[in-house]
Amino acid sequence: MSQAAESCAVPRRTDITLPEWRISESPVAYETALAEMEARVADIHAGTAGELVWLLEHPPLYTAGTSAKAQDLLTPDRFPVYKAGRGGQYTYHGPGQRIAYTMLDLTRRGRDVRCFVHDLEEWVIRALAQFNVVGERRDGRVGIWVDRGDGREDKIAAIGVRVRHWITFHGISINVEPDLSHFGGIVPCGIGEENLGVTSLVDLGLPVTMADLDVALASAFAEVFGPPGAIPPGTETNL
Repeated sequence: MSQAAESCAVPRRTDITLPEWRISESPVAYETALAEMEARVADIHAGTAGELVWLLEHPPLYTAGTSAKAQDLLTPDRFPVYKAGRGGQYTYHGPGQRIAYTMLDLTRRGRDVRCFVHDLEEWVIRALAQFNVVGERRDGRVGIWVDRGDGREDKIAAIGVRVRHWITFHGISINVEPDLSHFGGIVPCGIGEENLGVTSLVDLGLPVTMADLDVALASAFAEVFGPPGAIPPGTETNL
């Protein structure tokens, strides 16, 4: 087992509530999403708004994290490129990829960024498991990976976070059915080895829809980030 896979030391609290859960049906411009995240983080810090998980898609674009290297942007004129302010390197966002931006208050949830990233990974792993996909952590490689056999591994989910005043933003992305050729314009998250690539749920042969994944994400989020016995977001009205 990799060191990153060890259990997080911060226990789940019983006095927290699940955050607001928002799903955008139409693609959201990156500048719009960034501005809304910045505003929400400020409001959470000021005590005028609660936590938020925002599920969305973006138009095709590349983002550069704080560790991005210029040489990893292979075709700079292919799609718009944005400086994201999050950790990590270059990544691609576009239709068919579920973005989950998480604005959570670590003052309430435990001021441990390493544990928070571990929990984001666990969230993705549990959501993928609902489709019988074994997502795995790898030492020295950010994100969640799928073993394709014969020594090949493909990345199915990316993780990049930023923390301000102990409020998190940015988050995760999971490939449902994006155009995988769009990843060819960058070295995604520093992936440069021949045996490493990028995959998606549909590329794995699974007819998963965005709505299917959203249900899985809600259930897994309640398990990882909610108090014990939390009801998944969006299911309360169906009881």
